[in-house]
Amino acid sequence: MVDQGPDALGKRQDYGSVALEDGVLSANPLEQISAWVDEADQAGVYEPNAMVLSTIDPDGLPSSRTVLLRGIDEGGLYFYTDYGSRKGLALLAHPAVSVVFPWYTQHRQIKIFGHAAPTDPEVSDAYFASRPRGSQVSAWASDQSHTIESREVLEAKVREIEARFEGEDVLPRPERWGGFLIEPQRVEFWAGRTSRLHDRIRFEKTSEGWASTRLQP
Repeated sequence: MVDQGPDALGKRQDYGSVALEDGVLSANPLEQISAWVDEADQAGVYEPNAMVLSTIDPDGLPSSRTVLLRGIDEGGLYFYTDYGSRKGLALLAHPAVSVVFPWYTQHRQIKIFGHAAPTDPEVSDAYFASRPRGSQVSAWASDQSHTIESREVLEAKVREIEARFEGEDVLPRPERWGGFLIEPQRVEFWAGRTSRLHDRIRFEKTSEGWASTRLQP
């Protein structure tokens, strides 16, 4: 018999009876994503725009991490990072991505499959200028995902950047830092139901727009 380990692994939760009826979702999944993010925010979900981003490293290995959705429009989903970070290098080598929004307390989930590409510099400039100054300093000081000798060395780099840009309210954007636009090709909306008979509605992009279908749980 397999040892389940911690007691939490054996727990069973009922995911509720709120149905995801056919036709209730927007015909445009990007509009529906935006609506569910807003509803998660209104429900008090911590970091409702947090999404798990999965990429393929240049050496072919998968990698996942949590990033924050910072924009959504008819083109897709926007997030920002260091282009020299692990995820940045991965996306520049292999643009295929998958994304998960895991709203556990709402018994909801969205899965997105698509491709990511760097945003235009003007888009990255505008977002960088909107960030708190401390976050701007951090972007300059940190070569994300690269090793460093100690926390003290990192904090020394921060002081160096603060001195370099003393008196400037808004820092210029580092060239190695910017946005990615994820263009979805497939989107799945998931709602938890009693007895694991969950609702799953999948949208797929076609030459004529978005087509939806229901999947078995």
